[in-house]
Amino acid sequence: MVDADRRLSGALMRVNHVGEVCAQALYQAQALTASSSELRQSMQAAARDEIDHLAWTEQRLRELGDRPSLLNPLWYAGSFAIGVLAGRLGDATSLGFVVETERQVEAHLAGHLDRLPAQDARSRAIVDQMRVDEGRHADAALTAGGKALPAPVRWLMRGAAKVMTTTAQRI
Repeated sequence: MVDADRRLSGALMRVNHVGEVCAQALYQAQALTASSSELRQSMQAAARDEIDHLAWTEQRLRELGDRPSLLNPLWYAGSFAIGVLAGRLGDATSLGFVVETERQVEAHLAGHLDRLPAQDARSRAIVDQMRVDEGRHADAALTAGGKALPAPVRWLMRGAAKVMTTTAQRI
């Protein structure tokens, strides 16, 4: 790859790595606050699935000669706090938060597929598999009883994600 394409792939994979750091925090916090053991186990299983994504994006960053976000501890702490809040609002809301989060991530990853250099087949394969997995997590949370979040909450989530992705591309 030419340098510009490698830098673009690295920046996008850094954003995806941050997303996986956040997913770990969210699922771990929501598992801690789940009122049923069944939901707790479901959140823990989803966190385990996300570990693969975390490893894939970290490895790809190394292959591209790039690095994770320097703000990962901040991203983790903020996401953990959000996960605790979502969990404290009840299982149906917590599951609804998973549905909305994963749908937004799924769309975000589709956008990355559009932006990744065509010759970066490795990054594209990783991002596509992550997109499929995130959709599966959203479907499972919906089937388990996730309730739709109010529009202002969804808008706030999109805004927060935009700040995170823009910042993570650089820092």
